[in-house]
Amino acid sequence: MRFRSDTMYVMRITGDDEQAKREVDNFINPEERYPVIATTSKLMTTGVDAQTCKLIVLDSNIRSMTEFKQIIGRGTRINEEYGKTFFAIMDFRNVTDLFADPAFDGDPVMVREVTGEDELTDQDIHPEEDQEIIDPETGRPVDFEEETPDEYPPPDIIQGGEIVSEPRQKIYVAGVDVSVLNERVQHLDANGNLITESLKDYTKKGILREFRSLDDFLTRWNGAHKKKAVIEELESQGIIPENLMSGVKKDLDVFDLICHIAWDMPALTRRERAENVKKRNYFMKYGEKARKVIDVLLDKYADEGIENIEDLAILRIEPFSQIGTPTEIVQIFGGREQYLHVIEELEHALYTAA
Repeated sequence: MRFRSDTMYVMRITGDDEQAKREVDNFINPEERYPVIATTSKLMTTGVDAQTCKLIVLDSNIRSMTEFKQIIGRGTRINEEYGKTFFAIMDFRNVTDLFADPAFDGDPVMVREVTGEDELTDQDIHPEEDQEIIDPETGRPVDFEEETPDEYPPPDIIQGGEIVSEPRQKIYVAGVDVSVLNERVQHLDANGNLITESLKDYTKKGILREFRSLDDFLTRWNGAHKKKAVIEELESQGIIPENLMSGVKKDLDVFDLICHIAWDMPALTRRERAENVKKRNYFMKYGEKARKVIDVLLDKYADEGIENIEDLAILRIEPFSQIGTPTEIVQIFGGREQYLHVIEELEHALYTAA
């Protein structure tokens, strides 16, 4: 594999990794061999000129049209000298549904080919004056003199509040059309009736459909090799608890958010969970260097959440890099498998009642 010839073939480039940030220029420079692949959260929205980017992989729930266009725009650069004449999108989150949003494009541009020998007519200069516009719904020319009602009656509401009449971004969740209106959700039920309910209630119903009880959820959560798998399973069913994070003052773990929304359980912040683990001195059985790594992992969990500490790539960034290389760090615990076992121990300690 080519990766073996250079450890920089694949790099994680994020704002908190100073070493990786220094490689941005090499990544976008067609003359540099490495890095070839970059995993990142916001790099492709910052206007970097990635001239030879041929593949964009989408694995986050992007709902902002502006952010989506910024990311896709990175792939539209053409550089024939280096063979860049196309790009592909690999979408794991149905983000490319935004292509179908009417807001993605403006009015269609009418193009008429004119050779150098042809004289320009008034229609070429002002095509909009004579151009017949076809209604895509009816297939007939649009009559702009025809009176159009100023308002359309809103659809029948089965339950909930008023519909906001401003145009909103359409979202497709698990095959269901959903419009997010502030903290309310509209969706069609099995009979085609429009249902309006709060985002919290919508999320709660989704969680309760997925898990029969709190015990069922705890069994699935504690039994998961990686908690990220449970979160992704929920997201694949259109259940995205993190959408409610903005309405929560505390920095909650996704675990606490789910338990609180669905079963009204008291919630702890990530920092409180991390401090509870430190107070119990559960990891005193490990040596000084190992405990230092565990303390940093707990701090990272408190700041960023459970998914990041499950990723071995986190060992490449500060302050882990001050302790040693990723290989040196896992060897502190006796090897890769032993290190991953410690991560499982750490997660068990985090989610055990204090």
